[in-house]
Amino acid sequence: MTLLPRDKSLAKIEHEEIGGNQLFPVFLKLNNLHTVLVGGGNVGLEKLTAILNNSNHAKVTIISKTFLPEIHELAAKYEGLNIIQKSFTDYDLNTAEVVIAATNDSELNKYVRQSAHDRKLLINVADKPELCDFYLGSIVKKGDLKLAISTNGKSPTVAKRLKEVLNESLPEELDTTLQQMSELRETLSGDFADKVKRLNSVTKVLVEPKSAVIKNFIWLIWSTIIVSIAIVVTALYIKEPAFKTFIEGVNPQFYYFLGAGFVFAMIDGAIGMSYGVTTTTFSLSMGIPPASASMGVHLSEIMSCGIAGWMHYRMGNINWKLFWLLVLPGVLGAVSGATILSSLEHYSMYTKPVVSVYTLILGFVILSKAFNIKKKKSADKVKRISLLGLGGGFIDAVGGGGWGSIVLSTLIAGGRSPIFCLGTVKLSRFFVAIAGSITFIALVSSSHWQAVAGLVLGSALASPIAAKISNKISTKTIMVSVSVIVILISIRAIALFLMKVL
Repeated sequence: MTLLPRDKSLAKIEHEEIGGNQLFPVFLKLNNLHTVLVGGGNVGLEKLTAILNNSNHAKVTIISKTFLPEIHELAAKYEGLNIIQKSFTDYDLNTAEVVIAATNDSELNKYVRQSAHDRKLLINVADKPELCDFYLGSIVKKGDLKLAISTNGKSPTVAKRLKEVLNESLPEELDTTLQQMSELRETLSGDFADKVKRLNSVTKVLVEPKSAVIKNFIWLIWSTIIVSIAIVVTALYIKEPAFKTFIEGVNPQFYYFLGAGFVFAMIDGAIGMSYGVTTTTFSLSMGIPPASASMGVHLSEIMSCGIAGWMHYRMGNINWKLFWLLVLPGVLGAVSGATILSSLEHYSMYTKPVVSVYTLILGFVILSKAFNIKKKKSADKVKRISLLGLGGGFIDAVGGGGWGSIVLSTLIAGGRSPIFCLGTVKLSRFFVAIAGSITFIALVSSSHWQAVAGLVLGSALASPIAAKISNKISTKTIMVSVSVIVILISIRAIALFLMKVL
């Protein structure tokens, strides 16, 4: 079947009467067609690169009086490319099946278009939508999956931006899913209807919502465990004098931090940040030195971030390129920060106010985010991801928190996908917490293990139920409350230090 170029006036009339994007999407097998590209400059290079990125065995003849060096390099690399250095004539299209005009000479482009139409050939004219029979859309490619984006020639910039968003949002593992589905299809026998039924049966579990019984089963188990522990501890306390003596002999500090760890983990489950800053602020107010406070934060975050990171991994919410750019510098920053802070443990009376100033700043940051939570920011993507990870890991170790507030907020503010940022930052935080914890344990001789143990146990108990409970409360309310508490406690700590000095 021969595809005839459509009359420009007819296309204009249909667009005015019907409206909307009237283009029909088609994927061409350019490896089996002969494409003639007229133009050897920057525009021609852009069109040629687009073709080769999608069909690297395409047969393309490039005609131009001059060529960029990059085009010669591509011609040496790809066998299907043929360079002809000369002025264009209409006879150059005698063997063509697809035509692209990509010169900076508008009259020459029109001549190429007329020559193509005389031969009933479809043509794309660069940067001239009204002269095109088809457009080269922005392409999103994940293995065998390919998505083409069209704005009906209205805005290539919007198309490119959408391409960036989709490229980042769609995981690379999506191609593995396609390959597995293809292998599954090959194993099926019978007619088409039977194959469809079998595929529907296999994939049904992926979209079926869990039953209410299954959804609540996990919460039932955790509730039973917590209630059982409470009953056993109460019974032993009443019936066993030795156990009662042991409980009463435990430093009350353990119970304070047990409750604090539970509450702060609930808050973190609601807003995805602030566990470090709230825990550190509370620890400093209870007289814990900064290094011991930061150690408690990092130890208690190993389990919660590990669980969260694993869940995001299972849901495919990890951007692996972003992960590796964050985790290695983040670990290095955490080790460096923990080493420096540990060496200053004996000077905690001087480091405490410094850390309090830091938590005061983070308090205002959280307060600002509370009132801008629904506002979208338009900013350029962060380019120096490794530097962000290094700084985030260092500040997190020195200040006892800030990885989420600094790294996650910066990435999202830079226009990256929130769900992929959250999953990637949570998983990388797991390794940053391990590195910081090991460094603190090796260097800090702490006498505040009751506080550390309370934080670890409290956050571990809260992590399975944090999201379910905290989602009942307004996120803005939680953020405002947290920021106010952090600001007031930080100001109190700074004021006490100044009173001692003065």
